[in-house]
Amino acid sequence: MKPVGIPIPTLYRLPIYYHCLKAAVQEGEEFVSSVELGQVAGATPEQVRKDLSFLKGQGRSRVGYDAVKLANTIEDYLGLMNDKEAVLVGAGNLGRALALYDFSRFGLKIVALFDKDQQKIGTKVGDLNVLPVEKMGNLVRRMRIRIGIVTTPPDSAQQVADEMVANGIKAIWNFSTLRLKVPTNMMVRHVDLSSELVVISQYIKSLGLHNQDGSLKHKNDKSLTDHLNEMMPGDLK
Repeated sequence: MKPVGIPIPTLYRLPIYYHCLKAAVQEGEEFVSSVELGQVAGATPEQVRKDLSFLKGQGRSRVGYDAVKLANTIEDYLGLMNDKEAVLVGAGNLGRALALYDFSRFGLKIVALFDKDQQKIGTKVGDLNVLPVEKMGNLVRRMRIRIGIVTTPPDSAQQVADEMVANGIKAIWNFSTLRLKVPTNMMVRHVDLSSELVVISQYIKSLGLHNQDGSLKHKNDKSLTDHLNEMMPGDLK
């Protein structure tokens, strides 16, 4: 992947700063300090100032950053107001959820959804029809789409990625557990939900909330069913 001109950690923080600034504007605040931005993003004021030095936003001594001006600057830099079209391959539960999600505030629009399952082809997900994956390459070329989203099982993810690359996709958002192999001039962002769940599970385990057999400890040794029953109205039990 070629350098993008700004550190990746900074790119991650810029949208956080942006949402903080937009919230401040909605609350009628004219200026936002680096301390406030840092608290929201989990960064020091020094790191905030370094991040924003890549932009044209100007801070004011003892006052802070002009919230409207800096929000607009981040919008322009990240292209949040310019729709970027994407195709999504894999109309399973995750793919359908992503297709229904409103990414417009991030400047992303999923324009086509593909799958190889004949039972899914022809069905609708929101406003999108599920199309045969064989048609993906032609549509990507004709519409000059540059972003692809992969939510397929791992055994077909690489083939899908290869097809995307061959037809002009330049960036892939990969939700498959397979680590995709792509040319060095491509960007791939891997989102492995199973790995994230392992981290969360290990953290919960470290809190000592489980018995030796792995079962969850409950207050007064009640079962989970007992707790749920206690929460339900009497006429629904």
